[in-house]
Amino acid sequence: MLLTRPEGTEPADLHLTRRAAVGSLFFAGYAVAALAAEAQPIATPADGLIIEEALIPNGADKPLPAYVARPAKSGRHPVVIVVNEIFGVHDYIKDICRRFAKLGYVAVAPEFFYRSGVNLPALTDFKEIIKVVSQASVDQVDGDVKATSAWIKAQKFANSAKIGITGFCWGGAVVWRAAMVDPDIKAGVAWYGQLKPLIARAGELKAPVLGLYGGKDTGIPQADVEAMQAALKAAGKTGSSIQLYPDAPHGFHADYRASYVKADAEDGWRRLLAHFKANGVA
Repeated sequence: MLLTRPEGTEPADLHLTRRAAVGSLFFAGYAVAALAAEAQPIATPADGLIIEEALIPNGADKPLPAYVARPAKSGRHPVVIVVNEIFGVHDYIKDICRRFAKLGYVAVAPEFFYRSGVNLPALTDFKEIIKVVSQASVDQVDGDVKATSAWIKAQKFANSAKIGITGFCWGGAVVWRAAMVDPDIKAGVAWYGQLKPLIARAGELKAPVLGLYGGKDTGIPQADVEAMQAALKAAGKTGSSIQLYPDAPHGFHADYRASYVKADAEDGWRRLLAHFKANGVA
């Protein structure tokens, strides 16, 4: 694989390829199907950061692509795996990675839907989007998360003892499962991920999860939120909890969508950082 590096930067890892060298593996822009005309998304600059794209070995014929943002400062940094919504890795997810990197984290956003070969963020038909997303099985996605953790542990810039995970919508459910099946995950924060299939598995949690949910989310019944809260308590998972924002809809953190609620998104972000710090991911 051809590797180049800008002058004055550290050598690239053998499994990393710089965007400038090969062109991006990811969609340039926001998910077309969800972008609101009136949106003013947060734009986090890349100064002081190293932005790379990784090809993560995962046992498949083609490795798992991932967007990586990390501090340019040398050393081993805590890591956050960022799990996308149903739209794949687009500018919103990339910006979240840069936000983490500005705070001293390595942020890694795998493209879980890459096997389809479809440029998912460019699609406008929700039926087509769901069709692609449904092809990614639970076992496949959980395996990709574990492959990402294994890759992270091999990187000289990562503190392998401090790996957290956060995800949005579809990615929120991935977070709950990762905290059950991936022993390398130290803490998770799930933004409005589906709960129904996971309530009965609350006792499987091996790492504490903070759930951030909206009281006006029409896709996640409040009964499910209450049932998960009860299941966590019954299982003795005192480190895991759910914060409910009564007036927030689904997607309240997505600043490129009409569903964005600035105050709740900012409060959730503060809680996320506090949760990671309290559980050794900082």
